[in-house]
Amino acid sequence: MNLRAATVRRKPVADLVAESDHGTLKRSLGLGQLTMLSIGATLGSGIFVVLGEAVPVAGPAVVVSFVLAGITALFSALSYAELAGMIPLSGSSYSYAYATLGELVAWVCGWCLILEYGVSVASVAVGWGQYLNELLRLAFGFAIPDALSQPPGSGGIVNVPAIVVVVLAMLLLLSGAKESARANAVMVAVKIVTLVLFCAIAFTAVKARNFTPFLPLGLAGMSAGAAKLFFSYIGFDAASTAGEEAKNPQRDLPRAILLSLGIVTVLYCLVAVAAVGALPWQQFDGQEAALSHVLSVVSGNPFWAGLLAVGAIVAISSVVLTVLYGQTRILFAMSRDGLVPPSLSKVDPKSGSPRINTLVVSGFVAVLAAFIPLGKLADATSIGTLFAFLLVNIAVLLLRRRQPDRPRSFRVPLSPVTPLLGVLCCGYMMFSLDGATWVVFGAWMAVGLLIYFGYGIRRSRLA
Repeated sequence: MNLRAATVRRKPVADLVAESDHGTLKRSLGLGQLTMLSIGATLGSGIFVVLGEAVPVAGPAVVVSFVLAGITALFSALSYAELAGMIPLSGSSYSYAYATLGELVAWVCGWCLILEYGVSVASVAVGWGQYLNELLRLAFGFAIPDALSQPPGSGGIVNVPAIVVVVLAMLLLLSGAKESARANAVMVAVKIVTLVLFCAIAFTAVKARNFTPFLPLGLAGMSAGAAKLFFSYIGFDAASTAGEEAKNPQRDLPRAILLSLGIVTVLYCLVAVAAVGALPWQQFDGQEAALSHVLSVVSGNPFWAGLLAVGAIVAISSVVLTVLYGQTRILFAMSRDGLVPPSLSKVDPKSGSPRINTLVVSGFVAVLAAFIPLGKLADATSIGTLFAFLLVNIAVLLLRRRQPDRPRSFRVPLSPVTPLLGVLCCGYMMFSLDGATWVVFGAWMAVGLLIYFGYGIRRSRLA
């Protein structure tokens, strides 16, 4: 076999579009549901879980860290919007890479997406358990023992609550995409109301002195905070994984991606200002359920902190559901291309969902959530996501050059400047992450390449 020819073979855009038109998944999602899908996958993971880790790194400048991470996400979101309208497939950036950069790079991108989606679900599932314990402490005066609510390395043996929320999301996904979208819409409404309530209470306690000095840890701390908080924006691309289940993908996918990112960024910045303005940044160190802690201190009434914990539990459940959905659809596309076993692309005729795929992914995520600490998960997710986003920006540049006349329902403004800025921002934030994260990423890539050269390269449909 000619390895070089095999690894650079590309899937024509026309073939990808034909697959989306004749797919086995049911088209049942409109603009509202697609937007809620992206908001559900994004809103909650960072603001409820990772904020408590980012504030000690950046200080009050964490507000700017959110903006910096949001701008980085915006460049990539514009590229996603163009490609999602042009190639409306479940494979998201994996499929875009297949059409532009060749099979090997597509595999690497898909392998990064498995890291991004699978590990981010596990990470926020860990956060779900933290807020559940916070609620139990406030309401009943007890909590699940660390042995059963923390992973090894964080004082526990197994994280049972994290397993529970993953299993509940799995059961919803097995019922079908439309049913899952309805449940997600309700959960998204609850979490938006919860965050607005938090802002209304916390802003009453905001003090100007809590913002000085604004950069106690310097520009390096602000950049490190942005790299850590980029995890908070993972999920805006979830709508692109629903390309084969959208009723009007060319029109609705670009709108859903950009609309969801805008809503999430505004909410994140408001909550960050309220949180660090109401409480000195030094007091965030070691706080797992950070927003509940802020309300406990500010209001002096455990009722509000308990109410926020309920909202956080619902919010994080929504993230688990929608990101798990995205992971199953990407694996579905990779399976259909022959790069992973064909059983993962079999669709249940009754529910219209890939049943075996959903069970396998949920099992993988549950194990990660049960046994791996949150911080390591979040950083590993960020680097995989940044790499995938970098490839999406490159794909826009290549398709603009190779197929300038192909119809596009949305076009990235100021191209090629905007996609190039996306490449540079993603690269900069990748190098802001610590060496240990790069070691994990390198090991993950090595395993992925072994699987591709041992299995996928010969079983690919293009072979």
